[in-house]
Amino acid sequence: MTLEKDSKVADVRGHRVPTGLFIDGEWLRTGQEIPVINPSDKSEITKVADGSGGHALEALAAADRSAQQWRHWAPRARADLFHLAHGLLIERADAFADVMTMESGKPRAEALGEFNLSAGFFLWYAEQVAHLHGRYQEGSPGGYRVIETHQPVGPSFLVTPWNFPMLMSARKAGAALAAGCTVVIKSARETPLTAALFIDTLQEAGFPAGVVNLIHTSNSAEVSEQIMADSRLKKVSFTGSSAVGTVLLKQASNLIINSSMELGGDGPFIVLDDADVDLAVREAVICKFRNAGQACVAANRIILHESIAEEFTEKFLAATAALKVGDGFDPEVSVGPIITERQLNRVSGLVESFQSAGGTLLAGGNVIDGEGFFFEPTVFRFDSYDHDFCNDELFAPIAALYTVTTVDEALRFANDTHYGLSAYVFSKDLSRVVTVAERLDFGMVGVNRGIMSDPKAPFGGIKESGLGREAGHEGIYEFLEPKYIALTIDERSGMEG
Repeated sequence: MTLEKDSKVADVRGHRVPTGLFIDGEWLRTGQEIPVINPSDKSEITKVADGSGGHALEALAAADRSAQQWRHWAPRARADLFHLAHGLLIERADAFADVMTMESGKPRAEALGEFNLSAGFFLWYAEQVAHLHGRYQEGSPGGYRVIETHQPVGPSFLVTPWNFPMLMSARKAGAALAAGCTVVIKSARETPLTAALFIDTLQEAGFPAGVVNLIHTSNSAEVSEQIMADSRLKKVSFTGSSAVGTVLLKQASNLIINSSMELGGDGPFIVLDDADVDLAVREAVICKFRNAGQACVAANRIILHESIAEEFTEKFLAATAALKVGDGFDPEVSVGPIITERQLNRVSGLVESFQSAGGTLLAGGNVIDGEGFFFEPTVFRFDSYDHDFCNDELFAPIAALYTVTTVDEALRFANDTHYGLSAYVFSKDLSRVVTVAERLDFGMVGVNRGIMSDPKAPFGGIKESGLGREAGHEGIYEFLEPKYIALTIDERSGMEG
């Protein structure tokens, strides 16, 4: 296992981005490299160091060595460091937007929006560091005091996806570091440069060596298997598919590793008979086609009351036709490429499956010729929903429209899934939407809106969509363990004189 200091940086549209692994405060090279491909034209942006399971263990060792030092930093000192890092992040907004657009393909406006949201999460954690509270109260029978405090879980393994590389890095690492945990971040193979720029910013801010570590790898299975089998690891936080999450949970069970999982989604997007159809169409287009549909919270099933189905469909098709697909650096582009050729082939296969299942193709359905991995925004209509694929996450720029006759029918169809991440409902009746939202078996419900991520709000799902929450107060407490101290008190002492 070779590790040498690495001063190599990539020039990404004029921005300098380190390309090594980051372990114990140093950028390192391994002798092996992974090409980073621009999905808009299939060109090679640069190469990054390819880490192994052994390198991941080196990173974990560094996190373990620094754990005691970091957990005992004064909360205000940690908060000050967070604020300094947040300021540096803001200064690099254009760099982050350019790098994300290059390696993920998403339109630059989307990339900048993701950065701004990510920086907001980091600022939220900065503001919470010095405000993590416990409890003090009298014991139930008297004679002692109940003291509840919280302590960091310990070294944490953070596995980030390619579809929102900045948001997931900031949301996970921000919570862990605010709680006093040290971290090993594993970047997604497709988007390592965004993670590297994030880590480079934290290093410049002054986070101590070993507190933050970064691994790139072409062999995620090996890295995860080795680091999850090491007793120094105390926490894993993963965002990705339910299939991979299941594997990680099985690995975590061997050592009873604290686990947070943000997994797949099958989001129903319900438009009731009294909805503002124009608003629902606008939000549906965003919720479905943002990031080329490659989002776990995307509208997976658009469920329309029969009374507004025709109007919604007509307007939705017009709005879909207006979407421009292309290179994310074109300011007129609203839909970028599919991330890889493999994913593009999967999307094409979905179209064939939908047609075989009786879906009516209303728009799109084709690969777009050219250098990149582009696919037309696609719309299908189904006359029934008794199909197995109704319950599969699409993760593609494909909208599936279904019609129902009653609210109860909409709810039955919406809840008939093994996923439970996000759902959406549109209606002008406040009492109605509250009732529907409460009956939806999902961890999050957007009412008259298609995007709901907020630093203050707990993000996560139920059923096979995961365990735990990110963001909000809950996000930090995912990285803290409550400790109960029972303190015996002699209530007669100290009363003399």
